[in-house]
Amino acid sequence: MFTGCVEFDVLLPEDSRSLKAKRSYVRPIVASLRRFEVAAAEVGDQELYGRATVGAAAVAGDNPHVQEVLNACEQHMAGRPEVELISVRRRVFGPEDE
Repeated sequence: MFTGCVEFDVLLPEDSRSLKAKRSYVRPIVASLRRFEVAAAEVGDQELYGRATVGAAAVAGDNPHVQEVLNACEQHMAGRPEVELISVRRRVFGPEDE
């Protein structure tokens, strides 16, 4: 079994200067990632208005499939016009990891 996780650090538009406005951007992003059959959530920077850290995790029987799913998530995030993708952090854990 292989488990992969990815964190996206995103810059939100200027009008996200309240938590309510921030949620209006983050909630659809998280929902769109779930279409790739991953677990997704806002995982950091909850106290910052103009930034968000969104995470996604996938589990599969082989490493290539996990990499494919994470690549699709990254391409999806990079293509979202309403946010700027600042950085991406990725890890994959396999059976040999403890």
